[in-house]
Amino acid sequence: MADNPSFRRHPQPFSIDLVRWLPSSATSPSGRLLAAAVHDPSAASSDIHILSLADPSSPLASLPLPSRATALRCSPSALAAATSSGSLHLAPSSSFDAGAAVAVSGGAGFHVGPVRGLDFGGEEWVTAGEDGRIHVVGGGGDGRVVARRVWDGKGMTGYEAAKWASPAEFATGGAGCGVQWWDRRKGDAAVAQCSGIWGRGLVTGMVHSIDIHPSRKHICVVGGSSGTIFAWDLRWPQQPIPLSGIGLTTAQPLCESEVWEVLFDTYTQSSDILSSTSARLLPVMMCSEDGILAVVEQDERPLELLAESCAINSFDIDPQNPSDVVCALEWESIGILSRGRDAMAEE
Repeated sequence: MADNPSFRRHPQPFSIDLVRWLPSSATSPSGRLLAAAVHDPSAASSDIHILSLADPSSPLASLPLPSRATALRCSPSALAAATSSGSLHLAPSSSFDAGAAVAVSGGAGFHVGPVRGLDFGGEEWVTAGEDGRIHVVGGGGDGRVVARRVWDGKGMTGYEAAKWASPAEFATGGAGCGVQWWDRRKGDAAVAQCSGIWGRGLVTGMVHSIDIHPSRKHICVVGGSSGTIFAWDLRWPQQPIPLSGIGLTTAQPLCESEVWEVLFDTYTQSSDILSSTSARLLPVMMCSEDGILAVVEQDERPLELLAESCAINSFDIDPQNPSDVVCALEWESIGILSRGRDAMAEE
């Protein structure tokens, strides 16, 4: 794939931690836009850069952060970034004006330490941190943002991922707690939990990423330690469906490192997704610490898209053009993969 014309690297002067496509509604005269969380160790500075897909080398706008970004998400109206110091920053996607950004400061009233889980759920954001706290954040009606604490693990557990399923339901995952399902209509405690599948049961698993099925909110996919990827169906909460991992005997493991991000892939055509029963899962895209970007599917051989010599820290599938994927390469580069029929044929 390194020489495939469908993959382009765009070197950057800073470390690239996270990347996201911006909604088409935010498209400027510069064309399609990207958001990238960058970190400059020499200057001890961290920012969110807005980049044009046509020329990602020069930022169109920049949002300074008080510490390194640990989560980055977009909604139709705002770009949100969470940080290692526990703060949350929201900038309007219509202008990306740093002066119009609002923030929830880290500290005793919010998060103490890195906020790893962040997602938008229609009207509110959910945040989940290494401190074991979960918050729901929404507008206060006067330009402010208000955070309400849903849960406090009091240091007994920590969270790495959060994903909304509906305006009332979301999933979280992290260290030593597997995956938890929350329903705000039923109080402020998790209503279901899955301990996950980890490599041969010899290690304690860490959940890094969760995605919810686009049309079946009761199904989520989870990526974590030891190359582990599994699906969890709330209808059968104690029977997670393994997709990849060193503990599986059905196939060679796709990777053995940390799986940093997973997303259901609406572009890759499953072999029998249309004719199969409702139990059939959509293909899932993943990226890993050992530089793999691939698509995995239940009972099928993985499709490797990239094999880099450095970690792929994050990736995002363009929701308006799902053939296009942006990824953050640890060696100070942004990668753009365009999956068309010609590109897929070369695989």
